[in-house]
Amino acid sequence: MNVRRLNIFWLIVFLLCISLFSFDASISAEKKKEEKEAESFTLPKNVISLSKANTFPNTTEDMEVIEPSGDTKELLDEISIPIDNPELIKLLNESVIKPSPLAIGYRAQVYLGRWPLNYQSENTSVIWDYQEINENKIDNLSGDEVQEIRYIQQEQKEIKGALTNKIDNPNVIKKMILQTANDKTNLPLSFTTVFGKNTKLENFYNIPAKKAGYLKAYSPAINETGKVTYGEVYIELKGHTKSIKVKNNMPVKKGVFKIKI
Repeated sequence: MNVRRLNIFWLIVFLLCISLFSFDASISAEKKKEEKEAESFTLPKNVISLSKANTFPNTTEDMEVIEPSGDTKELLDEISIPIDNPELIKLLNESVIKPSPLAIGYRAQVYLGRWPLNYQSENTSVIWDYQEINENKIDNLSGDEVQEIRYIQQEQKEIKGALTNKIDNPNVIKKMILQTANDKTNLPLSFTTVFGKNTKLENFYNIPAKKAGYLKAYSPAINETGKVTYGEVYIELKGHTKSIKVKNNMPVKKGVFKIKI
């Protein structure tokens, strides 16, 4: 039996481009590197997007951007460890601690808990054929004329990304990762996306007589490896001044899949 398999394209619902590069004194070399990295995450010519054709109304991951208040910014600027945890920043914004100007010799520490402080991306790669979502088949083995095969989603398919290892505060870590990726790419990201049933494209491929054709569709994913730094956070009061102290800070490496809709 002569079977012709057509793995023509992957169906893409997300792209992620995180550019990491060390300082280069040569501006032209740096520019070339940026362009090369951008190209590695650009939609390949054999990939067709179905985001507009998708029958399932995927929505962007809801992300609340928390900006530090003036007082919070002053506190954060005084420490060497960056803090970009939105929930911790929100807590600091809502905290009202105003030492008295007459509190000479007063000392105290307010323990806020152990928090993930920041996320640093170390490596990002695209898995274009992360998971098969659909297969269309045309059996033209007994036919005498050319037949056309098109992509039609047979069943609704949900694809999920996740943290690959157990980690404290996983929901907060996800927010930090998504925020970092969005800041670098300006692309909406999510850990879940759905391919709706009966989603279809008009693109077609010819199946000659006496042949069988298979059109497979894949959902891509981002494989992200990064570092989360944890630390015990304190508000320290000395007389009429206040400051943030971070103790026992420890980086933890974790691999992550992210999916953008």
